[in-house]
Amino acid sequence: MATLLLEASGVKKSFQGIPALTDGRLALRPGSVHALCGGNGAGKSTFLNIVMGMVRRDGGEIFMHGRPVDFATPAEALQSRIAMIAQELSPVPGMTVAENIYLGREPRTGGICVDFKTMLRQAQALLERLQFPINARLQMSSLSLAQMQLVEIAKAFSRDCDVMIMDEPTSAIGERETEVLFNAIRSLTAQGTGIIYVSHRLSEIFQIADDYTVFRDGCFVESGRIADIDRTALVAAIVGRKLQSSPRACRTAGKAILETESLSRNGEFAGISLRVHAGEVLGIYGLMGAGRSEYLNCIYGLTRPDEGTVRLQGAPLPVGNPGRSIASGISLVTEDRKETGLVLTASIRDNIALSAYRRMSRLALIDRQRVNRLVGDMVWRIRMKTSSVNLPVSSMSGGNQQKVVLARCLSTEPICLMCDEPTRGIDEGAKREVYQLINEFAENGGAVLLVSSEAQEMLDVSDRIAIFRAGSVVAMLDGHTSTQEELLHLAS
Repeated sequence: MATLLLEASGVKKSFQGIPALTDGRLALRPGSVHALCGGNGAGKSTFLNIVMGMVRRDGGEIFMHGRPVDFATPAEALQSRIAMIAQELSPVPGMTVAENIYLGREPRTGGICVDFKTMLRQAQALLERLQFPINARLQMSSLSLAQMQLVEIAKAFSRDCDVMIMDEPTSAIGERETEVLFNAIRSLTAQGTGIIYVSHRLSEIFQIADDYTVFRDGCFVESGRIADIDRTALVAAIVGRKLQSSPRACRTAGKAILETESLSRNGEFAGISLRVHAGEVLGIYGLMGAGRSEYLNCIYGLTRPDEGTVRLQGAPLPVGNPGRSIASGISLVTEDRKETGLVLTASIRDNIALSAYRRMSRLALIDRQRVNRLVGDMVWRIRMKTSSVNLPVSSMSGGNQQKVVLARCLSTEPICLMCDEPTRGIDEGAKREVYQLINEFAENGGAVLLVSSEAQEMLDVSDRIAIFRAGSVVAMLDGHTSTQEELLHLAS
């Protein structure tokens, strides 16, 4: 045990009598990256929250530097030199980037007054060292989701720690930013720091990890060196079976469904002219800040263009009005399901039917029978596993929550489905099911506009791929014949 930074065995935790973790185990070596793998609901987050002192364990042992530990609060874990980048971001929107990074640890003058000048200088120096292009003076509320993720990463790196926990640190950032993060991780491990790394992007695990541990259904399954296992075997260990994949057929595109002509919005994107056809998935790939999400938001009506037009089936689409967009036949799966895609306190039923309530109402009274039929059909269509649609959507795993977002969008019977990072933060099995839903929609004659930060995902799903760079389309590629290297080269 003395050679290990952290060792856990037999860790248990139940919530209201329901086991969330029955046998959590992990052994972290100094100067190594240890990938903690598992599907949604495998118990990974519960285990990490126990290690970090956010949740008290019911049983088991945890040792750090060979000594038993049982942190009652995150503050105790931080004092023992454990830091964490949590999966769910927790920014303080009204504060600056610098204030968020040093929250609770602000440099002070005479031990009393906050030294804002020093704090700003230190924060900006940290961001520049990490190569994160963010101004430390900006308010968090003005940042994109990806920029907020980078600030959370910087906050963790600002601490002097022996163990760093990274729970989905790249879920909201692009591949260039991920490579920058990996360089920073290598710098940390060279100094002896141990990293516990959680990601559903298996390509990242094989790129950065030294060791791995797999959890499934709250139990330890296996562990070993990453060099001794391949992707197929790791996926089989995570999901409990070997996933079958079949070659993707080339679809025949029909008439143009969605057209944008010279669409521009100052400071975000300029002169975007694209057509999405019936029966087609058009992928949009680019690095952070390329204008991909902003383009989708403008089409949908969340923002207004400064120039250009949007046409749906040949007719002009009203600008700046999401309600009219939905009524016209467009639906948007937003980038952040918890912030903009779901009402977490509402039931699964209400979330699925939310966008369809207007057409299922008479004289402001909701027709519950129609709603129940719709929800039942959607639960079957998206292959959702739930004991009751009356449960709050917050009780579901990330993969099932994403299915609810898709079901809500499909419930409006759209002819054009726009998806912004539809597999963010979900496991490999759930990803395959989301891909299947997207493909089925296209095969039934729908048009799909898909934004993703994962190059392989683009190639797995898209028929054509538009490359965005600095707010402009710089290339159009065939999704069946292109390579990851081509996508990255053109996007850079």
